[in-house]
Amino acid sequence: MSSLAEPSGSRAHSRSPARSPGLSPALGPSRGGGERRRAALDPGAVQETWARSVDLDHAIKLLKDPDSSNLEEEQLKTLKKVVKCFENGLPLKDLAQIIDILNLCAEKVNEQEAFVEPLCELIKLCGLPFQKKKLSDEVSYSVVASKSIAQLGYLMRVPSSQVRIQICKCIISFYKMELPGKLLSGFQPTSANYKIQMAEAGELAETLVLSLALVENQLTEKLWVLKALQHLSSSEVNCRLMMKVQAASRLCLYLNDDDPSGQLVFRSSEILWNLLENTSKEEVANQLSSLECVQALKEIFVDLLINGFRHYDRQLRNDLLVIATLVAANPAAPMIESGFTTLLIVLATFTEVKIPNPLLKGLKLTFSYEDFELKKLLFNIIGIFSKDPRAVKLLSESDVMPALLYYVKPHKKPGFHDWSAAQYEELQLHAIAILATVSPLLVDKYLSCQANTLLLVFLEWCIGQDPFFGEGNSFHGTGGRGNKLAQMRYSLRALKSAVSLYDDAVNLNLCDQGAIGQLLDILKYATNKSKEKDDAILLEIQTDTLFILSVLCENDVHRKELFSYEGVDILILLIQMDPKKLYSGLGHNRLLFSALDCLWSCVIGCYIAENYFLEQQGIFSLLDLLAVKQKNLCNIILGILVEFCDNPKAIFHISTWRGEKDQTAAKLLIQLWRQEELDLGVKRDRYGRIADVKEPIASSFQKQQEIIPMPTNCPSFAIVEVSENIRAKLYSLFCKLGFENLHGLSAKDFVTLAIIRRYIDFKVGEVWSEVFTELKEEFRPLASDEESLKVISEVSENIGRMVAAHQTEVLENQHRQEIQEEEKTYTKIQAVHKQREMVNKSWENFLTRTSNYEALKKAKRLQEKTIEDSRSKSKTQNGAVHSTDIKGLGTTIGSGRLVTVESTPSQLTGGPLPATDLALKKTSFSEEALKTSK
Repeated sequence: MSSLAEPSGSRAHSRSPARSPGLSPALGPSRGGGERRRAALDPGAVQETWARSVDLDHAIKLLKDPDSSNLEEEQLKTLKKVVKCFENGLPLKDLAQIIDILNLCAEKVNEQEAFVEPLCELIKLCGLPFQKKKLSDEVSYSVVASKSIAQLGYLMRVPSSQVRIQICKCIISFYKMELPGKLLSGFQPTSANYKIQMAEAGELAETLVLSLALVENQLTEKLWVLKALQHLSSSEVNCRLMMKVQAASRLCLYLNDDDPSGQLVFRSSEILWNLLENTSKEEVANQLSSLECVQALKEIFVDLLINGFRHYDRQLRNDLLVIATLVAANPAAPMIESGFTTLLIVLATFTEVKIPNPLLKGLKLTFSYEDFELKKLLFNIIGIFSKDPRAVKLLSESDVMPALLYYVKPHKKPGFHDWSAAQYEELQLHAIAILATVSPLLVDKYLSCQANTLLLVFLEWCIGQDPFFGEGNSFHGTGGRGNKLAQMRYSLRALKSAVSLYDDAVNLNLCDQGAIGQLLDILKYATNKSKEKDDAILLEIQTDTLFILSVLCENDVHRKELFSYEGVDILILLIQMDPKKLYSGLGHNRLLFSALDCLWSCVIGCYIAENYFLEQQGIFSLLDLLAVKQKNLCNIILGILVEFCDNPKAIFHISTWRGEKDQTAAKLLIQLWRQEELDLGVKRDRYGRIADVKEPIASSFQKQQEIIPMPTNCPSFAIVEVSENIRAKLYSLFCKLGFENLHGLSAKDFVTLAIIRRYIDFKVGEVWSEVFTELKEEFRPLASDEESLKVISEVSENIGRMVAAHQTEVLENQHRQEIQEEEKTYTKIQAVHKQREMVNKSWENFLTRTSNYEALKKAKRLQEKTIEDSRSKSKTQNGAVHSTDIKGLGTTIGSGRLVTVESTPSQLTGGPLPATDLALKKTSFSEEALKTSK
């Protein structure tokens, strides 16, 4: 990460005009492209018809004349006329003939120097805009134009410094197009980018790179060629053409050539940068990975480092270091063989450890911005070196670890000659980020420098109350403005990379210093901060802290006890996270997985921690999370539950849990089994019964696989499949919970439960089936062996049939029960209807009695007869006979339950009771009773 963060920033500042040495030839365009065309058509431009004309065919014939040596004066005169005729630009229609004239002149230059000047003048005309009569001419003459411009590159073969420089000037003019003072009558200039496009089509850049070999001993000509290439390299097409002819390696080899002006290094580096930006960085790095190129980079870098004192020199030094960084990322680059790696490692550490080194004698870095950029680039390249196994030995022998740990401390108030607070913070965060990369490779150095102690002390400062306001300006300082979160984040990363080695010495050193308690404080701090606002950095801090705790506490009961109370409370809070947050994109999913992993490593296996987790209803939280049915979570949650079931209390908690709509844990587990089989494509009928007794639990993918004989140390597909889905964990849970007395299950659930119960038998049958198939592929079993295998196969199929029969019986019982329930319901309905009929009939009888007197008398007689029939036939010997008739009754309906008892003494009742409401006479009754008793 850090390797990609810095180059662009360093390079951006190199575009400043201050870096130009200001020597001729003038600097070309910046890397970003050529200068924009400034010249515009002058409204006052005069169009003029030329009276004079020149016969180009005659000029060509004259130059080709075998006796041309005697016609030199006439030929030169003709060439001057051609130049004068086309001084305002070359028409597209005449380009082919003009190029023929150029080639003929070039051939004569070798013998007659007088042709150099007219040749240069003609080349100069090629720098003017081409002239077109029609808009379509640009397309019509595109092939001729591209070939004509390509010829300019071929003219670099002419052994004349003046001609070569003029060609380069002509090419540069493509990017600074200026209109002539006068225009040809009936013509207009081509578009501004037309020549640039034709140069790309004519592969001019490729030819110009090859021409470097012709001028490698002529500094001035070489500089002009580089300037032209600098302009051409602003195009992606040209850069690809240049790379075809090894432009990167050619340019790198010229870096150390003698050049007092400094132009050579500048222009070469600019072109290399354009190649990096417009083509594949890997391809450029490959071309620069020869020993000669790396050595050249090293020498020019050291020269600029030691002798460069200007602002421009420092920027150029940093640019070359960025290029060296990209080369170092290529494993094939001979950075170590050239000594460049050793030099850069020493340079990266010498200001912190302050140990003199002969490689850097006389070097003194300042606190300027360019040296600040250099420091970041050196940290960056240390991270690159750490990825090369060959460079690790050099890192271990150097002072990289002490130099990086130098920054693991709070920054004091900067002095006059020191980094600013923002710069120190950026260097500090960058150094700690590189420490996280390097520490797993340098464990011995890590321990000897007491890195754990320094990081823990620094983390304690991070959660302390000391006033500190982070700038948060840099790449590594994201989210750290006004707080210490960036420092905490990268320090935890460094600890994480160290403990991820699972090295006992590192972990013991951490735990001996109270790291578990301190990490719990950090976790609590970050969790409380997250309640205020969800932040990706806070989530990352929590995730890394949980991972460190998981590694430290795994397989150590004492450390789990230290974690237990505070840690369990935080874990339960994290497990109760809203499942909707898993899709927030901030990292909640990673945090939840880390919390579950921490639960498995820091709680399970410790009796104290497990019981406290159960007391805090942690199992309920796990089952609530399992009920969400997130496929990527189910596997780890089920594994945790299986481990927890070794604690007898956990089984009771699982059985007690109730989800939505009073769902039990057993029902939830069965639903997960059905969903898993649906995803696997296991064949079932519409009622969920076994459809294939030979392969009752085989997935569709498993059935498609051919059984191939494999070595004994390679598990077969039937065995591998166990770890690839959750069915084995579900079976293990039911083995702990039991298959009987499970509440809240439907008949469909019992059908599925019958399969779960026989899962291990079916799996054994699958393995035997594979054994049988492999044996038939390789050998011919004996009769007895074949009979045994056949019996085993039949046993497996019989188990499948038995389970299928049991499932059918369950469904039939369910069907019968449903019928019985239905019959009971119908009986209730019939009773209700019968009662309604009786009520209706009673009402009809009542209406009949009230409307028909004869019917009333008949009913009365029937009533009396019924009463008489109900009386006992035997006479009561000594007892009063009471009449059941109510005297004075005038109703037409049956009387209520009212009996007048005449044997009651009148002194108790006060005589006959005229009213039916005895409660109104209750007081007088009580008073009379009291009087009598007295």
